[in-house]
Amino acid sequence: MAEVRRRLGQAGYRRELVDGAIVRLTDLGMLDDATFARAWIESRDRARPRGEIALRRELALKGVDRAVVDELLEERREGGAAHDGGVDLAAAERLLARHERALARETDPRSRRRRAYALLARNGFDPGTSSAASAAYVSSDATTDDEDAGGEA
Repeated sequence: MAEVRRRLGQAGYRRELVDGAIVRLTDLGMLDDATFARAWIESRDRARPRGEIALRRELALKGVDRAVVDELLEERREGGAAHDGGVDLAAAERLLARHERALARETDPRSRRRRAYALLARNGFDPGTSSAASAAYVSSDATTDDEDAGGEA
């Protein structure tokens, strides 16, 4: 709602008209912060994985009430509990997989882990998730390298 209010205000509409339009759109069910935020979170999880920190920040910038965001992120955590480390860890793994080629250019495993950690931190993952995902990424990468080397001998 806050974003619609801001955009209509920037377009030059009078405050009374903006307020009336928002009330009418809300009554018609066409303007719903919870539905918008849910769609935003699902879109991010599917197309551009982000951590909970980034999702909170993005939705706050869109003007979604903090209580709505808290509730939806709790739903997200409960819905993603099937994965061992939770929904944020799964999203972190997808992000690392997406950037695998760039990370693979770094030959030193410690540097690769630091780069992976930094990538995750920039994308709103908390330190614990960033550490666990980057460590798992580097260790799985080392396992793959060992298997590749073993097959060539």
